[in-house]
Amino acid sequence: MFINRKSELEILARLYASERAELFVLYGRRRVGKTELLRAFCEDKPHLFFIATLSADAEQLATFSQQIWGFTHPETPAGFSFPSWDAAFRALADLPGRPIIVLDEFTYLISGNKAIPSILQKVWDERLKNTQVKLVLCGSYIGMMETEVLGYQAPLYGRRTHSTLLDPLDLPSAALFFPAYSTDQKFLAWAVLGGMPYYLRTFSDQQDILTNIRQRILDVQSGELFNEPRLLLMEELREPRNYFSILRAIAQGNTRLNEIAQTSGVGSVNMVSRYLDLLQQMRLVTRQVPATETQPEKSKRGIYQIDDHFLRFWFRYVQPNQSSLGLGLADAILNQRVKPDLDHFAATAFEEASRQHVAWLARQGKISFLPERIGAWWERDAEIDVLAISNVEKQALVGECKWSVNPVGVNILDDLKQKGQALLAQGEIVQVHYALFSRSGFTPALEMQAREEGVALIGADEIIRAE
Repeated sequence: MFINRKSELEILARLYASERAELFVLYGRRRVGKTELLRAFCEDKPHLFFIATLSADAEQLATFSQQIWGFTHPETPAGFSFPSWDAAFRALADLPGRPIIVLDEFTYLISGNKAIPSILQKVWDERLKNTQVKLVLCGSYIGMMETEVLGYQAPLYGRRTHSTLLDPLDLPSAALFFPAYSTDQKFLAWAVLGGMPYYLRTFSDQQDILTNIRQRILDVQSGELFNEPRLLLMEELREPRNYFSILRAIAQGNTRLNEIAQTSGVGSVNMVSRYLDLLQQMRLVTRQVPATETQPEKSKRGIYQIDDHFLRFWFRYVQPNQSSLGLGLADAILNQRVKPDLDHFAATAFEEASRQHVAWLARQGKISFLPERIGAWWERDAEIDVLAISNVEKQALVGECKWSVNPVGVNILDDLKQKGQALLAQGEIVQVHYALFSRSGFTPALEMQAREEGVALIGADEIIRAE
């Protein structure tokens, strides 16, 4: 099952249709679906799909050489290999037609041979750029792809014709994995798993959310996702123990730098800050500032949040309870730790989904101004869940999110208006629009008042259907 990725497929189709050579760089986190995207695109086109491994450089070259030779020869001699990577890359220019050449896990090639980007750059400049070859470099180590392939100092800098950082699927796309689920169940699946296709495929909509969590995440013996974060971090990080402590501290609600340093016990604030920088490069953690901040990198009001939903879930419920899970107490952890807290956990994801929906509305031209920033806002005694703001037009949309079994009433709108007035009092904004986001709908009184005052009322089903 291949879902969405429409814009990425359109980019690939456009590059494939061009009359010139193309060098497309696709990168993103493991499990985000890069290989599946490329396989889906290449399926009906002439292509060479090489997946690098951690094996020796000579073995990689031999495997790649045999795939090149096999592109036009039905039988490839056993043990055949070009004498060098330079020769192998040059051979790509002789492939007939408009071939797609995918070098997947390109960072593995670089790890085995640091000269490969320079070799490819030389061959590209001398031969490949004058052909119609479509070369795709794909990698999962985001930092390495950005420095060794895309960076200003990288040999291949300036050669790419397009690059894409593949993001996790949004909520409407993730919901398509579960056609038999209710709106609540679709949302909870996304709240727990996020938008990583590999994780989404592990859940079955023939079972409820809690059963899926019990069998796929909490089961030490057969849970497909029980060890996933551990394997991910151990593969990509040199000191996984320290990163584990930091991620667990954030998952427990410690969001400010000094709180994370104190709770994690990793070291000084400066040391923890360096660890957090790398986690941000890996797109596992984000640093958020109030949406009113015009220079977020200089703001002292930043807080940290685990960006990946499944890591957030795992470090909140699995990692702290691993000893109990190892004793076979998965049912107890599910019923005493996960089930009573799941709605509270999902509330953060509902706020994220609401902000994403506002961005979608802006792209559809359904907001009366053009927002420059969309996020949240907070100060010591007040917080706004959703804030879309334009300093140019001096307008803002403020929103409140309620992941509750009760319909939202007029009192919630009254509270939101007070927050909007506090925003107006700062003098940067002259007009405020209001929106309420609810899991369980709205009271008749609120619906009537919203119609009269032009307040947007948005239910969870509307957010999930947005495409």
